[in-house]
Amino acid sequence: MAKNQILSKEVAERKMERIALEIAGQLYTESEPLIIIGVEGSGMVIANKLYLLLKPLLQQPVQIITCGIDKKNNEAISYSEEIDFNNKSVLLVDDVTSSGRTLLYALKPLLEYQPKRIQTMCLVERMHKNFPVKIDYIGLSIATTLQDHIQVEVEDGEVMGAYIL
Repeated sequence: MAKNQILSKEVAERKMERIALEIAGQLYTESEPLIIIGVEGSGMVIANKLYLLLKPLLQQPVQIITCGIDKKNNEAISYSEEIDFNNKSVLLVDDVTSSGRTLLYALKPLLEYQPKRIQTMCLVERMHKNFPVKIDYIGLSIATTLQDHIQVEVEDGEVMGAYIL
């Protein structure tokens, strides 16, 4: 299967740096902790990168956790830590969004709390939303066919690029 590169490693890094600056600018006057939730897999690699970029830019505490989702049973959602999300800023991070299903399910446990804000970030956004999820921070927005598959490749904790397969 042919791979068509849509993001190189360097461009992906610049996009994450830009997003980190946008997030820091928006949270600059806030004092509430920021909790970054990375969706297991490539989403967590991107979340870790954002965490490292945001730590020196923000005054408030920044914490990162993992969200595990069983794709066969979308009701099985787990976070790597039990956290009180009340009055906290939450940033949910994934690699690619297509229908919005993964982010919607990842947000579900947060409904038990009263976070100050919940925002979402994806490195690549496809234009096939079936679920009402708005992506607040986007690296690249791309129109594809429903048959196309987008893959973000990671290696040793780094985003190596994104491809249409």
